[in-house]
Amino acid sequence: MNSHERGPQLPPPRGPLSAAVAAYLRGTGPLPRPAEAGEADPYGDDTHLALYLCYELHYRGFAGVGPGLEWDPDLLRVRAALERRFLSALRTDTPAHDSLDDALAALLVEPAEGTGVTHFLCAEGELWHLREYAAQRSLYHLKEADPHAWVLPRLWGRAKAGMAAVEFDEFGGGRADRVHARLFAALMADLGLDTEYGRYVDAARAEMLAVVNVMSLFGLHRELRGALVGHFAEVEITSSPGSRRLAEAMRRTGAGPAAEFFYDEHVEADAVHEQVVRHEVIGGLLGEEPELAADVAFGIDATEYLEDRLARRLLGDWRAGRSSLRTPLGREISHTF
Repeated sequence: MNSHERGPQLPPPRGPLSAAVAAYLRGTGPLPRPAEAGEADPYGDDTHLALYLCYELHYRGFAGVGPGLEWDPDLLRVRAALERRFLSALRTDTPAHDSLDDALAALLVEPAEGTGVTHFLCAEGELWHLREYAAQRSLYHLKEADPHAWVLPRLWGRAKAGMAAVEFDEFGGGRADRVHARLFAALMADLGLDTEYGRYVDAARAEMLAVVNVMSLFGLHRELRGALVGHFAEVEITSSPGSRRLAEAMRRTGAGPAAEFFYDEHVEADAVHEQVVRHEVIGGLLGEEPELAADVAFGIDATEYLEDRLARRLLGDWRAGRSSLRTPLGREISHTF
């Protein structure tokens, strides 16, 4: 099969920016001007789908889109304008801790009465809530460890060794059947969802796209390596308790053994990863480059900010009795991961 034919289909546009980027990828139209991208809503659907289309060229690409466009100079100029708009908004809007120590300490505190998405799903979520949650999070979990791998050549010593150790676990410890992205695909299959990579991009809200895009933003830029480490720390340190609640939600609703296993696996694995990330990755990085402490804190805080925006969207929709998705889930099931 020609590489141009592989990959997911380009999703429908959500506005003039994403329409123009998609047309350029197809070879049927011009790109938007960088100035237009620089004036867009930094959290809007159109901005984040356009940015997602640019970033996906560094992952699996899209069917019918030539791989050479990954480094197309004109497309990179538009992407850079979108990134500047998004990053500037994050730096302005993200509630910041006073120090990295404060940011890390906050991650280690579990509120006595939690009100987040995993608490809702554990206590009262129904199967349809879990299916929607998995469909949206599939944009993240089907490539969860990939953008973090970009930081490896930008680290050395303890930080590189610690990061590589955690990534080795994420990629299954050398076993294809244990790759965490594949385990999530099995979870999706238990929930009757299509496991094809990129299948639910059109259904996902802008808040979900922003959560995914920030990983690529941090991962693709060497100057943001500290923020990428902060993102990684937020994910790994907060994962274990949330995964425990999600595993219980899967058991309570009878979602299936693979759905339970994915989160049970993360309860155990991420409890270990937390220690490695804190002491080896962050400790090693700051031992070599102490000036990056503020960037690590920003990565933690920005990730938390975007996850909170997503949580408000999901819970607002679900508590109102409506779907959190832009488009309804299909009934077709395809297991292709």
